[in-house]
Amino acid sequence: MESYDFLLVLALILLSTKMFGLATEKVHLPQVVGALIAGVILGPSGFGILRETEFLLKTSEIGVILLLFIAGLETDLNELKKTGLMSTLIAVFGVLVPLIFCGGLYYFFFAESYTYVNLLKATFTGVIFSATSVSITVETLGEMGKIKTRVGTTIISAAIIDDIIGIIMLSVISGLGKENSGSPLSVLAKIFGFFVFVAVAGIIVHYLFKKLNVNHGKSKRAAVWALAYCFLMSFGAEEFFGVADITGAYFAGLILCNIAKTKAFVAEKITIASYLIFSPVFFASIGIKTNITGLSAQALLFAGILFVVAIATKILGCGGAAKVCKMTNRQALGIGIGMVSRGEVALMLAQKGMMLKLVDEGIFPALVLVIIATVLITPILLNLAMKDYVELDGA
Repeated sequence: MESYDFLLVLALILLSTKMFGLATEKVHLPQVVGALIAGVILGPSGFGILRETEFLLKTSEIGVILLLFIAGLETDLNELKKTGLMSTLIAVFGVLVPLIFCGGLYYFFFAESYTYVNLLKATFTGVIFSATSVSITVETLGEMGKIKTRVGTTIISAAIIDDIIGIIMLSVISGLGKENSGSPLSVLAKIFGFFVFVAVAGIIVHYLFKKLNVNHGKSKRAAVWALAYCFLMSFGAEEFFGVADITGAYFAGLILCNIAKTKAFVAEKITIASYLIFSPVFFASIGIKTNITGLSAQALLFAGILFVVAIATKILGCGGAAKVCKMTNRQALGIGIGMVSRGEVALMLAQKGMMLKLVDEGIFPALVLVIIATVLITPILLNLAMKDYVELDGA
C-alpha cells in the first residue's frame, strides 16, 4: 500500500518552522534560527517525530539550490563597483584568516595522521567558517540607522565578494573530495572548464533575457525559464564538471542579476516558492540532522574553542584589512564584527559537506551549533561596538 506519510511530514515542518520562526523574529533574530530549532525539537535530539528520508533529502536539496539562485539574483554588482578594491581586500582576508585557523583547529582536534582526506576535511571546515551571512547584520544596522554609513555599505559589498570566493573554493574542494575525481590537475581542469561554460552560457542567456526584459518584463514565462536555467546549470555543474550543484545555481542567478525588470520579477516569484515549501524543509532538515545528544566531550570542547576562533578570525581578518585601508579603529571593529555571522551560507556549505562526506556525522552538530552561536552573538557585539558611532564627513 502506498504511503502518504510525506504529506504529514511536510505539514509538520511547515507549521513548526513558521511558529518557531515567528517566535525568534519577536526577539530580533532571523526566522532561520527558529526553523533550525524546530528541526532539532522534532528530530532525533528532541521528540524523534521526524527522521531524515529520501523525500526530505531531495526537497531540501532543491531548497538550497533555490536559496543560492536567489542570492545570485540579489547580488548588487553596482554596489561592488563603488567599494571595489577595499571590499575585495576585506573579503579576501575575511576568507583566508578563518580558513587557516578554523581549518587548522579541526586538523588539531580530529586528524590523527597527515592524509589527503584529513587535509580536505580540515580545509572544508575552514571554508564553512570563511562564509559570511550578513542578513542579521543588515537588520541590526538598519534598526540603529547605520545601514547607509561607510561601515554598512562596506560590510554588504565585502560579504557579496566573500560569498563568491567561498562558492569558488567550494567548487575546488568538492571536486577534489569526490570519489574517482582523478588527479588534482584534472579536477582543476574541470573547474576551469566549468567557468568557461558559465561564461559562454551566460553570454547567450543574458542576451536572451535582455530581449525578454525589453519585450515582456513581467511575463510569467520569465520565471519559468529562469528556474529551468537554474536547474540546468545545477545539473550541468555536478554531472559534467564535478562542481557542486549550488555553485551552478549561484552563477545562474549572478548572470541574471543586472537585468532590472526580469531580475526583480523572477526573484519575487522564486522567493515565494522557496519561502512556502523548499526553504523551511531545508533548514528543518539541518535541525533534524543535528543530533546534539550524540555529541562527544571532544566535539563539545572543539565547538567551544571554534566559536571563539570563528569570532576572532573575522574581526582580525576583516577588521585588520579595513584598518590597512585607512579606516578608523571604530569602523574597522564594526566591519569585523559585522562579518562574524555565518548563517545560511555556512549551513548550506555544512550540509553539502555532509553529502560529500567531507563533514563527519559526529562533527556536524558541533558545526551547526557554532554557526547558530555566531548568528546570535553578532547583534549583541554590533550594538556594543556601534551604538554611539557617528559618521563624520570624510570619516
